[in-house]
Amino acid sequence: HGAAEPEETGTEALPRRTPAPAWLPTAKGEEGDFCLRSSDCAAGLCCARHFWSKICKPVLREGQVCTRHRRKGTHGLEIFQRCQCAEGLACRLQREQGPADASRLHTCQRH
Repeated sequence: HGAAEPEETGTEALPRRTPAPAWLPTAKGEEGDFCLRSSDCAAGLCCARHFWSKICKPVLREGQVCTRHRRKGTHGLEIFQRCQCAEGLACRLQREQGPADASRLHTCQRH
């Protein structure tokens, strides 16, 4: 009966293969958790690229720097994506007191 024992413990010791991410579908990811899409993240967070994976990051608030994409499809090329601006805000060129176009920085601003 000793011969069957290693087989049983051997199969139990093997990790089960589950698709990533391995949390329950009802749980929403918190900031920094891995995700596949924004619906995987809790309220106020979006799923954005961070290096070669995607994590839940906070949606941008008023005054925070945002990314404005000139060409459609360039968002996927970034390795550090930002979330979109929160509802009621738009990503616009920051208005500076100096000469026109002194800053190319875009920030989340009220419509």
